Amino acid sequence: MSASLPPADPATPAAEPKNVRWVLLGVMLAMLLSMLDNMVVGTAMPTIVGDLGGLEHISWVVTAYTLVTAVTTPIWGKFGDLVGRKPMYLASIAVFVAGSALCGLSQSMTQLIVFRVVQGIGAGGIGAGAFALIAALVPPRERGKYQGMGASIMAIGTIGGPLIGGFITNHFGWRWAFYVNLPLGVLTLAWLWLALHVPAKRIKARIDWAGIALLTVTISAIVLAATWAGVTYAWGSWQILTPTAIAVVGLAAFIAVERRVAEPLLPPTVFTDHRNYPLAVVLILVAGVVMFGSGLYLPLFQQTVQGASAGNSGLLMLPMMIPVVIVSAIAGKVMSATGRYKIFPVLGTAFLAVGLGLLATMDTATSSRTTALYMVLVGIGLGLTLQMASTIAQNSVSMRDMGAAMSSINLFRTLGGSLGVALFGALFTRSLHSRVPAATSDVAADPDALDRLPAAGRHAYLQAVTDGTHQIFLAAAIACAVAFLAALFVIEVPLKKAGPPAAADTPANTPAAPATTAH
Repeated sequence: MSASLPPADPATPAAEPKNVRWVLLGVMLAMLLSMLDNMVVGTAMPTIVGDLGGLEHISWVVTAYTLVTAVTTPIWGKFGDLVGRKPMYLASIAVFVAGSALCGLSQSMTQLIVFRVVQGIGAGGIGAGAFALIAALVPPRERGKYQGMGASIMAIGTIGGPLIGGFITNHFGWRWAFYVNLPLGVLTLAWLWLALHVPAKRIKARIDWAGIALLTVTISAIVLAATWAGVTYAWGSWQILTPTAIAVVGLAAFIAVERRVAEPLLPPTVFTDHRNYPLAVVLILVAGVVMFGSGLYLPLFQQTVQGASAGNSGLLMLPMMIPVVIVSAIAGKVMSATGRYKIFPVLGTAFLAVGLGLLATMDTATSSRTTALYMVLVGIGLGLTLQMASTIAQNSVSMRDMGAAMSSINLFRTLGGSLGVALFGALFTRSLHSRVPAATSDVAADPDALDRLPAAGRHAYLQAVTDGTHQIFLAAAIACAVAFLAALFVIEVPLKKAGPPAAADTPANTPAAPATTAH
């Protein structure tokens, strides 16, 4: 792998459009739609099950959406490179809105799962296109200015989702948890149709159907194994070993195919041309682990051990998410002013490791204020790491591969979250089952049931939750220590303010212009 500077990109945007903030607001509104959806639906699930039945299939309402989103993300990204980013982004929003309407019309749990697949297809395109559009619209040096917008969208989705979901479900019914996407989606489509202007050229190129098929099989196997392992099936069971073996074989075959085809779905060169891209992947994977793991198990600890109200589950994450927004905005402005960025992921991963290490020390006597202080450290770390990792990835590849590269970044973030939740779930379940009877371990979702336990049983259960939380955050801290080492090896390439005239969708079969300036 070469350690030299990445070549100049002739497709770097020539200048920042005057109305770029309004355009990017439309792009990020689409991102908010897909981010809010899972949070809103999660809050509405008890009501959905009460109406449609099918409790035994409830996990598939989330799994189907996540799985299809992960599978389709790189496919949307590559088609964006080939056909044009604007039409692909608008198409993905339209599919998502159509899926939302169908979900709201569902008459059975089976129908809901099928229509969630449609939603997931659209969500894959929204995630794939957003960062590629930012790269096509804004010169590298100026992208930091808009990181605060991305961080705000993330915070609104994480915090606002449960609150909005609870309000909508209680006042309008669970179907409106899906119908609410329709007016917002139509508004976003009209907004971007009128305001988004990206050079687009339809080109002739062979579609990498073999790569699409192999990547679909591989990602499906990985997500299924990660979702089931240690929760639905034992880690050593055939139900886990089989998809794991399929994933290994599928990945090997995918790599072999991508090295041979003329227009690969995920060009191997994005990983080999410059070492910053795989290092950014490591940062994104770890950030995904921390985001998903913290979002799931911190509220559980706060509600179960510290007695926080389950009705305010979204607000419990405020001490972590507010620093994400503030720090990301500040770091972005500094990056835009100086063109420097390496220090941010280095500091960010250090904050993450320290904050998660402190969270791992929590016990039954830890106060809510102390937990909030530790969460602030984690939030600072995420604010310094999450968006910067995307910037490093964007600055490491040429514009012609930007869609595939950034869609793979979103893919790795999703996989990081799935794998992290699977590992954390296994650690937590093992701690719970080793300390308390199986019947007692079912009280996690029912605080009233926990209060009815005998004093000894309640103490054992709280201690089991504490031990499981300790193992989770210790594992996350170790992962962040690895990410810290990855950040140290990043080669800082000063960001350009502008490049030659934009050609965001340069035909893939057209040779790039000679390099003139490193970026």
